Amino acid sequence: MTEFSSDPIIAIATAPGRGGIGVIRISGAGLRGWADALCGQALTPRHAHYLPFRDRGGEIMDEGLALFFPGPHSYTGEDVLELQGHGGPAVLRRVLEDCLARGADMGLRLAQPGEFTQRAFLNDRLDLAQAEAVADLIEASSTAAARSAMASLSGAFSTEIDALSERIVRLRMLVEATLDFPEEEIDFLEKYQAAERLGAVSAALDCVLATARQGLVLREGLHVVLAGQPNVGKSSLLNALAGEDVAIVTPIAGTTRDRVVQQIHLDGIPLHIVDTAGLRETEDTVERIGIERSWAEIARAQVILHLQDARHPDDPLDAQIVQRLPAGVPVLRVWNKMDLLGHGTVPADGSIPGKSERHASREVDTPDNMPLRISAQTGAGLDALRARLLAIAGWTPGTESPWLARERHVRALEAARAHLEAAAMHAAHSDQVLDLFAEELRLTHEALCGITGQFTSDDLLGEIFSRFCIGK
Repeated sequence: MTEFSSDPIIAIATAPGRGGIGVIRISGAGLRGWADALCGQALTPRHAHYLPFRDRGGEIMDEGLALFFPGPHSYTGEDVLELQGHGGPAVLRRVLEDCLARGADMGLRLAQPGEFTQRAFLNDRLDLAQAEAVADLIEASSTAAARSAMASLSGAFSTEIDALSERIVRLRMLVEATLDFPEEEIDFLEKYQAAERLGAVSAALDCVLATARQGLVLREGLHVVLAGQPNVGKSSLLNALAGEDVAIVTPIAGTTRDRVVQQIHLDGIPLHIVDTAGLRETEDTVERIGIERSWAEIARAQVILHLQDARHPDDPLDAQIVQRLPAGVPVLRVWNKMDLLGHGTVPADGSIPGKSERHASREVDTPDNMPLRISAQTGAGLDALRARLLAIAGWTPGTESPWLARERHVRALEAARAHLEAAAMHAAHSDQVLDLFAEELRLTHEALCGITGQFTSDDLLGEIFSRFCIGK
């Protein structure tokens, strides 16, 4: 996105395609007279006017509703005109082009992605966290995510951040005042209970950080890759988790040649499940390309489900696969096809009483370092698998994040916590480092304010708003 300009802007605000209703949005300073002339009548603010949309020659292009919102009491903080007509692409383009021609003298131009919301932010109608929530609400893939995004848009997240910032500011004021009177430095930390205040703020920040992490999981979900030898049931597991046949399943090894992606929801959390080609040595050119893509997908995974045939848990090829799995990525060992072993029903937790454990040659990262036993065919053990995936995501089933968060929000909160810890260290050691104590408080405040946009670079703003759709 380019630098902010004050030119009036216009865009189709509804999604591309055909629909019953299409909306054209125009925003700019001093639009009142132009809007009245465009619509052929004086528009009462915040009232819907049913009228024909005529071109410059007087021909009716469409008919619908015109609504005028005078600034600063509008979405962008500027004068805003919305034309709500029929949702056909041809008629919307015609109205759009006519508006552009009639607004050329005042510099009316097409809006860039996110520019309406960017103006709302720059005109103090929304803070940055609320502005991001607009895009999150549009992109929400579950009811829980939509509800939390709406809470963020309403200011729930910003309220928490502002409360933390206010407590830091009060402490900073005391510190800065003391720095102006060096004779008071000796007594400051004890007199104003600086350590206790820091502890209380740190505890409050930890609560906000924990909720933000939940909100991040709810927004972004988890990228889960199914990996293993051919014919161990990866595609069957994908179908079982998705509840439909999204991948081809046959007894022939190597059926899957390319990745198959399916999004599912567990307790409102989006999981992006990727089925991959079976991992083995092969001379088949097409299959070899699929295997290379499998390893590339595994390298991008947030969680890897390493499927093994429960009838052959000590297969040397599985040990080789384990050795190649990326370090630092949670790996769930899953023994599939338990229904073919004759053990009867697999318990809900995936265990088999009395069954000895046999481990692969490399320890893998599961909550209990034990393989899960499932049957993708019968569905046995899948509830335990779902619970394990939610645990890895850091999600507590049955809870609901009060607001959504993004990766940058979590990082900013983590940075603020690190600066508070540094401030606490200075407070514990000596009153003679009060200037360092004050600096850490300043950096804490700056990190928090970056979330709501009080201290935010233009580059970051451009990155955030460029990801919006046009018309928002």
